Amino acid sequence: MELPERLATMLSGAEGLTRQKAARLVIDLANTASSEGFIEVNHSHVSGVSVITGGHGLRRFLADLAGEGSVAIPTTLNSAGCDKRKMEEMDIDYPDFLQQQFEIITAYEQLGIESTLSCTPYDRGIEGESGIASWAESNAVAFSNSWTDLVTNRESGLSALATALTGYAPKWGLHLEENRVPNIVVDVECDLSSLADWSILGDWIGKQVRPGWDVPYGPMPLIRGLPSYISFASKKALTAAAANYGCAMLWAEGHTKAPTLTGKEESLVFTEQDLAARYEDLAPKGQVDLVVIGCPQASLEEIRITAAAVRSHSEMGLLIPDERLWVFTSRHNYQLAEADGSIGILEEAGAVILQDTCPEVTPYNRNHYNHLMTNSLKAEHYLTSGLNKMPTSVGTIQDCVAHAFNPGLSEGEVTQLQPKAQPQHASAKTHQSGGCSITGGGLESQGDWEVEGRAMVTDVAITYLGYVNRDSGVIEEVGHPLDGQAIEDTILIYPKGSGSTVAPYVLMGLIYTGKGPRAIVNRDVCSLTLPACSLLDLPYSHGFEEDPCLAINDGDMVRVSKVGDKVTVQVLERVGE
Repeated sequence: MELPERLATMLSGAEGLTRQKAARLVIDLANTASSEGFIEVNHSHVSGVSVITGGHGLRRFLADLAGEGSVAIPTTLNSAGCDKRKMEEMDIDYPDFLQQQFEIITAYEQLGIESTLSCTPYDRGIEGESGIASWAESNAVAFSNSWTDLVTNRESGLSALATALTGYAPKWGLHLEENRVPNIVVDVECDLSSLADWSILGDWIGKQVRPGWDVPYGPMPLIRGLPSYISFASKKALTAAAANYGCAMLWAEGHTKAPTLTGKEESLVFTEQDLAARYEDLAPKGQVDLVVIGCPQASLEEIRITAAAVRSHSEMGLLIPDERLWVFTSRHNYQLAEADGSIGILEEAGAVILQDTCPEVTPYNRNHYNHLMTNSLKAEHYLTSGLNKMPTSVGTIQDCVAHAFNPGLSEGEVTQLQPKAQPQHASAKTHQSGGCSITGGGLESQGDWEVEGRAMVTDVAITYLGYVNRDSGVIEEVGHPLDGQAIEDTILIYPKGSGSTVAPYVLMGLIYTGKGPRAIVNRDVCSLTLPACSLLDLPYSHGFEEDPCLAINDGDMVRVSKVGDKVTVQVLERVGE
């Protein structure tokens, strides 16, 4: 593949080690994806900022990256794990948290990245809603592809950083018009009146995806039956929750450009019963300790809705006890809300307004908070994961505010985190016997290699952030076929990664500490897995002639070898035979 002259210069090391590393990753991604060359990018947004999301892997990587070099294009930074102005109110029980957080932000700033600390770059006055971006915040990817003319793939924190440093991204995936087509049609047969309704719909769609569905770029639904007007905050709630399960783009009939249908789309119907059932499932079942609004960070519309709900109680002479309401927003929207008086209404009633952070990346003090309530299914998805393991209930903003003012609405036992049914975790695997040898591709940056070991295999995506223990490497996701198993020292075979774009840092941390696999085999091109393997030289392969997730049993003894540009996976011994 022919390289742009500037990218080739970076690869040679002429612009320093930092850009050389970034160029190598961009080229590995391009070759792996069989891209149509490279595309110049206008803007990048980098995720992986909070201490609890990036962890040891992020801090070690940024230290290794230190040196000459800075970003080549305008680049903004995702939300951090705290508001340094409100550390007393947040009461973070995490040793040296602020120091570690400052270390991470400073390292990014030294690379020339603007520390906006916002997970909503589409909602802070960035000029233009068109062009090519490289964004690594999943909700921002889904929003911009869906509601604006800005085009971006669903990048990992590492791939977005590599593009930021070089100015180039592989031209593939959602950069190509032929891939921007729905793979699901959803008919909505109920009213959507609150922001929580929209959030539930987005999350519900992702939960319906089955392993056999053809969704190479994640679920991409065409949604029909929506109301004639959709507010900015409603659009945001829908796409943010849909992104929980890898959605990078959606269409709304009557509101977005009409997509081309192929007749191969899966079909879903969302009814009033589905909506009511989710509210019933998510309603508080015990004492709510804290209410959090703003995941993704609250828009001006959300702040005003929250302030109106608060005002209906405070005008009766009531105050929020024990600072039980936290509202998370960006600096940009804080200034707007302060100017129109909304911040004053909230703070006078006893709410805490937090900037630069969001509910899912905050380390809560478990001596005080063991059950949260929110209006966001994005928050619920990650708060209940291994990231926080926090029981989380969901209601409308009005219901959330009522619980903030009146702890008695949720009196009862301390809520226990309950395992969640995950229909998307159904597996199509069957036991295979006999010989097996399949071929695929590897990374151009890696030389020849050979690895033998016990295969750890699933046909269900692995979610590193929140569902793979960052210390032990044990998969901790109820309902997943590999729940309870450690990835350490295995030949790890799975379709691709899912969930947060910070996933590569979890994998990198495990590799750094010796808790990672010997090699990784992916069925699909995986922008969440490949970057860690490329940068830390972990043997990696993809693009096989036969699905390795089905051809190889969990527990088989296998040999994986790379010679030139070809990788061969050979079964040496079938498990149980």
